[in-house]
Amino acid sequence: MTPTDPSSEQTSSATAPTLGHVHLKVADLQRAIEFYTDVVGLELVTLYGDQAAFLSSHGYHHRLGLNTWDSRGAEAAPTGHPGLYHSAFLYPDRPSLARALRRAMAAGVRLTGKADHGVSEALYLDDPDGNGVELYRDRPEAEWPRDDTGKILMTNAPLDIDALLAEAPA
Repeated sequence: MTPTDPSSEQTSSATAPTLGHVHLKVADLQRAIEFYTDVVGLELVTLYGDQAAFLSSHGYHHRLGLNTWDSRGAEAAPTGHPGLYHSAFLYPDRPSLARALRRAMAAGVRLTGKADHGVSEALYLDDPDGNGVELYRDRPEAEWPRDDTGKILMTNAPLDIDALLAEAPA
């Protein structure tokens, strides 16, 4: 499969799918629920005993599924093998992203990366099962860096964490 230029795709936006949800296998359901509610800020929508949970935001039925059907008590998948790189959670604005960073810090979650991508600002961390998680906010489209032809120029510049934290005082 060869990557294509999105502008040359034949599928119209009216028929193109959107990502509905991600469903993760986890070793400890309660630990995963606490991470995704307390750190990421999702809401627990449905709990199926001690085997599965569905979480979301903004009243949607679910954006994230968690289950222990085949993974209760299992170790994290080894680094360097195929699998999920990360799931990404979009925050509506910079202060919301800063509050998410404060929650992660309060929970003792270590950042694995941080970047200013020009179009967005992103924080990277791992959930308790070693799944990559991106917490990010988009800049307004009018601020996205572009070349002379209008093509988006994403960057991977350092993100000023102190300036971000100033957006959500302790």
